[in-house]
Amino acid sequence: MGRLLVAGALAVAACFTLVSGFHKPSGHAATVSHDVSPAGQDASDAVLEHAFAHRIGKLQVAGQGTVVKRLPDDTHGSRHQRFILRLASGRTLLVAHNIDLAGRVEALQVGDTVAFYGEYEWNPKGGVIHWTHHDPQGRHVPGWIKHGGQVYQ
Repeated sequence: MGRLLVAGALAVAACFTLVSGFHKPSGHAATVSHDVSPAGQDASDAVLEHAFAHRIGKLQVAGQGTVVKRLPDDTHGSRHQRFILRLASGRTLLVAHNIDLAGRVEALQVGDTVAFYGEYEWNPKGGVIHWTHHDPQGRHVPGWIKHGGQVYQ
């Protein structure tokens, strides 16, 4: 049992190392792959599961999922396009994509695959991914969304 816990802890640590490798210091352009491989997706899903289980937020992560619901835009303050993704793990996430700073993801439909790089925040419904755009003040890691071969940032 102890070896299983150690192996699990090492796997989570490896996932955090993989994801944190995408992080660049503020003020620098992020150089990240816009493709999420199956192995990378599994690692990302594992990191998100760990973050959800332990109520961790402010976590930069890349991943991808399938759109299961499109929601109305949030128009209070900065405008955000909102939709729900289901990850391969089964976890659902709300994506809140700032459309005042980045382009709207046009032609988004239920069933589409969307890749993302942004900041995860915990909530009891699965969490939210935001900061899927550039930061005009250069203080936050730039994020992105990829859909239909186009990158929105």
